[in-house]
Amino acid sequence: MALYKTPLGRFRILAFLEGTSLLAILIVTMPLKYLANLPEPNQIVGMTHGLLFVLYCLYAVQLKIEQGWKTKTLLQALLASVIPGGTFYFDKRVLKNLDF
Repeated sequence: MALYKTPLGRFRILAFLEGTSLLAILIVTMPLKYLANLPEPNQIVGMTHGLLFVLYCLYAVQLKIEQGWKTKTLLQALLASVIPGGTFYFDKRVLKNLDF
């Protein structure tokens, strides 16, 4: 079954994109902004990351309601979104083990 065909699968894709955008800010665009005086990439990736972050958080709450996630799982998802690499860890340790 394709990953994007279930709500959890779509959330896993969103988690990957959100986590990747956070790492892109920290590893690529922030050094460009402060070391090379190029703020434009940071503005673009920052705006994209902000949108992905909000969507991730809202979708996590929606999954808690619709899929019956435990409060602990929701809190882990929200915490993972603010830690660099956290969404990848959360996907591997928690999301992959949930039933589709």
